[in-house]
Amino acid sequence: MDLRSLANGVSSIVNPNESVAIWRSTGFTVGAGGKQVPTYAAAVTGFAQIQALDGAELKQMDSLNIQGVLRAIYLRGALAGVIRPAGTGGDLIKRGAETWLVVKVLESWPDWTKAVIQLQSS
Repeated sequence: MDLRSLANGVSSIVNPNESVAIWRSTGFTVGAGGKQVPTYAAAVTGFAQIQALDGAELKQMDSLNIQGVLRAIYLRGALAGVIRPAGTGGDLIKRGAETWLVVKVLESWPDWTKAVIQLQSS
């Protein structure tokens, strides 16, 4: 049973899915002055459900000292935040004119992911 599709069918009635572009982090190169410059794979597009964080998630982000404009994103496929052993940073999500950074993966399943995204620019 695909529970994600069932839940999305209900939630998208009041909060429609949005088309987003996803740039997966591939690590970094070293630029002028030895500064690390993030690198990303070519963008892919898909539909995501973007919602507010619940109280427990906000408390967790506060405990991690992650501040700013935060949202939860539900997306078919995988997303990743910082993975230090792999040398990758967080994936980027382009939502309209806004760029969001994946800062924490809350749930990771074989066919979908729930993550916290933080507004970077608009």
